[in-house]
This record gives sequence, C-alpha cells and structure tokens, in this order.
Amino acid sequence: MPSAETNGANGSSNGHLPAVQFFNVIDGKLRASEEHHQVVDPRTEEPLWDAPVATSQDLDDAVEAANRAFKTWRNSTTAERQKAVHDVANCILENVDILTEVQMRETGKSRPMSKFDVERSAWHFEYYRTVALEDELQYEDDTVRIIATHAPIGVLGAISPWNFPLILSTVKVVSALATGNCVIIKPSPFTPYSLLKFCELAQSVLPPGVFQALNGGADLGERMTLHPAIHHISFTGTIAVGQRILRNCAGTLKKVILELAGNNACIVCDDADLDAVVPQVAIGALFHAGQVCVASKRVYVHESLYDRFLGRLVEESKKFAVDDDQSVTFGPLSNRVNYERALGIIEDCKKNGYKIVTGGDVRPKGKGFWIPPTIVAKPPDDALLVREEQFAPIVPVMSWTDEDDVVARANLDNAGLGASVYTPDLDRAQRIARRLESGTVWINQFERPHHAGFFGGWKLSGFGGELGKQGLLHYCHTQSLQIAKP
Repeated sequence: MPSAETNGANGSSNGHLPAVQFFNVIDGKLRASEEHHQVVDPRTEEPLWDAPVATSQDLDDAVEAANRAFKTWRNSTTAERQKAVHDVANCILENVDILTEVQMRETGKSRPMSKFDVERSAWHFEYYRTVALEDELQYEDDTVRIIATHAPIGVLGAISPWNFPLILSTVKVVSALATGNCVIIKPSPFTPYSLLKFCELAQSVLPPGVFQALNGGADLGERMTLHPAIHHISFTGTIAVGQRILRNCAGTLKKVILELAGNNACIVCDDADLDAVVPQVAIGALFHAGQVCVASKRVYVHESLYDRFLGRLVEESKKFAVDDDQSVTFGPLSNRVNYERALGIIEDCKKNGYKIVTGGDVRPKGKGFWIPPTIVAKPPDDALLVREEQFAPIVPVMSWTDEDDVVARANLDNAGLGASVYTPDLDRAQRIARRLESGTVWINQFERPHHAGFFGGWKLSGFGGELGKQGLLHYCHTQSLQIAKP
C-alpha cells in the first residue's frame, strides 16, 4: 500500500463514523490537501469525513505522472493488461466491506444495494479480463493487405457522477486500463469518498501513474477538459455540462465520451401481462429513488388497460418504503441539490393541478432527503415532469392508443439514452424498439445496462459510448496498416 506524502487532518468529528482517511492519489502516492470539504449523509444530513480538494498543481503533477507512465503502459501486452484488471477486481472484492460502508454513507443507499454496486464494479474488471480488441483483417487482394489495429489514445480524464459512483466510474477506469491508456478520475464532489478509497487501494496492484484520483468541484473538471496534456475525456452528467465539455475539448481536439440525460420512455402495450409487467415498471422507475440514468422516466400505457395498470402501480409503489433501513432498492435522494430540484417538480405539478394519485408529500419529520414514491396520472405532454428528466421517484403515467403517436411522443431530443417496451409479441416489440431513437431498448425487462452490451446515448443523451467489446473502440485510435504485396 502507498504511504501518505503528508499527514493532513482528514478525520471527522462524527463519532459514529469509521476512522477512515481520504487522500488524492498522485503517481502512486497519497497526497493530503490544505483545503477540505465534507459531504453529508443523505439519510441523516450528518456530516461525513473530510475530503481533500486538489489544487492546480496537483492536477499538473498527476498529468505529468500519467504521461510518464503512459510511455510504458501503452507498450504492455494484452495479457499483462488483462492480469492487471483481474488484480484490480480482486482488490475490490478483498475490500468490499470498506468500499460498501463508504459508498453507503455518501449516497444514502442501503447496505445491500451498496454492496451490490461494489461487487458489480468488480464484474466490470473481470469482464475485460477475457475481452479485448484484436487486429482485424479489413481487406486483402493480390496487391495489398489492410489490417486495422487499435492504439491507446493517452491520458484519460474521467469525470464521474454521484448516483452510482463506483459502478459508473469503474466502467471508465477499466476501459482505459484494458486498452493501454492511463486515467485520472475526478469523483463528483457529492460522492468523493468511495472513488478516492478505491483508487488508493488499487495502487497496490498497478504501476504508479496509471490510475490516479483527484477530488474537486466544477473548476477542477473545467481545468481537466482544457488541459493540453489530457488526451480524452469521459463524462457522465447533465446535458448543459456535457455541451460545455465538448466545447472545451474542441480547442485541443480531445476525444470525448459523454453520457448525458436520459428522459427515458417506457411503453406498455395493450396485450401486456400486468402481473408480470407492473413490478418490472415499478423497479425501473423507483429503484434508487429514480436516480438511475436509464430509469423509466415517462410511462406510456395503452388506454385499454390504463386504469388497471395505474391501480396496480400505486399498490406496487407501496413496497418502496420511505425511511426503511431494510429497503434494499429505495432510499433518499443523494444530495440536497437534487432534492430541492425534485421538490420543485412536485410543486409544479400541484400548481398546475395535475392528478397526483399517490405520494406528493415530503417526509413530514426528521432529517434526510426523503421523497415518497409519487405517481402523476396523465399530465400533459408539455408538463415539466414529462419534458425534463426528473431523476427522482416522481413518475408520470400517460395513455396512448396509436403506435405511431406513442413512438413520436417517446422520441424527445433528451430521451436518447434508454427506453423499454412491454409486450409478449416479440415481433411487435422489436418493431417498436427499432423505431425508438434510443441507444438501448430493453424488451420485457426494466432498464439496467449490461457490461457486455454497448451503451451510448443518441441526440442530447450522449456522444460516443462505453461497455461491451465495442465500447473499447472509444478508448482507442484505429490505425490502418496497408501492406503492399510483392
């Protein structure tokens, strides 16, 4: 394990917290900071640990270390990199308890959900232990042989979200490492702890400078996108920030991967089996209090079964208990900013007289960013709740009768990340799915990305993509070797 370069005061006054310290990780060493910030526990609003804030010098040092390490790491073999990602997977699993505890505190997730996130993060590394890009023969005749090969880009700046800090960040980290790139990751300032600790632990199995972590706010992310010695950026977050990043990266023509808003449509057809479908839709909409990029944000139900579906969905939503420590799948909103935004959406529904059939009230007592499952029946298509991604347990349920009409309503510009279709008629399901302008469509299942399936947004929902074998192409330059024949 690395040793700290300096001994900063990284404890917390909260006696209920484990005695854990957090550092930036630069060139294989732990570096404390003169400036710190604290995040609060979303369940209790109690302050958590001190998190170091990286300086401009810290960023320059990390970039220099990454470029130095890249000179060697880029020449590592596929077998060497696959061993490295396997070692990181083992490192995660060997430290599952501390990573689970830290992520649980910063996100408000239940312990089982947080542990699942940690274990799934290890799956990402294990998947790429056996999946890699190979040279591909593109063309051959009597005069020439053309081979496509895949070269690493350089230093990746990974800017991570707060809703699944480990799962979504490890996608970026393993994709970079598996393709011979070096990576500097910046966690969300709302959830800095689990990523800083993960990077610290990974130093025991990776060469210095290959994987580093710097904590900070939007100003640090801005400097990363403008830094001339960072060669590509992978960002998960809002459309507005993604657009700014794309503009910043244009100055140095960085490669860019953006996963942005997912105002995802869920279409329930008239032949759907409600016994099977309603629980799936409820999980798709309410898992982690709706704070999932691909969650069902807009539910369209055929008019012929609308009333029965709505009644069952209301009953199913009661299983997502508020303030229940034993609830695996539900919890508070993860930070005050998102909480206040969600309250504004509920207030807009009330002001406009939309029919709230369950929920709609904030937690009446105690601390924490709690909102109960809230279902709104048939709000108009121009409602704020329908037009914008709510990222909260507030679910609009609309009706439809014409397939062309529901497809057109589903295909909003900010709805190109995911979608779902429920019907036992698989030909019909695929026909609808292929008309949806969405990077991924789930058929007869709630929306969850799979590590083996390419994942990328269309339109305002993204730029480039990750996961699966194809995702590795977005972390490489493709080079054509055109070999003349005698």
